[in-house]
Amino acid sequence: MLRPSYTDLLEVLNKDADKVDAINSRYTIVIAAAKRARQLIDGDEPLTMNYTVNKPVSIAVNELYENKIKIIQNAEKTAEEEAVVSDEENATIEE
Repeated sequence: MLRPSYTDLLEVLNKDADKVDAINSRYTIVIAAAKRARQLIDGDEPLTMNYTVNKPVSIAVNELYENKIKIIQNAEKTAEEEAVVSDEENATIEE
């Protein structure tokens, strides 16, 4: 079992958050840890040295627990990202 526990993570992540920004989904925490673990696998340096297991997911969970990384929810796409998506959709349709 991973330590810290899910409830410990929720307490730490929501410590300074208001009700609107509060994280209350296990899925959100799992996805955040998975994305950070992928970054570590791809070569990013760990933001913490306080880990006992040298596995990417364990390091990512520790980084979340120590508030070294933040979860940003409901991020909206920028106009540039929307344009890229539109261009890709048009290219697919034209082919």
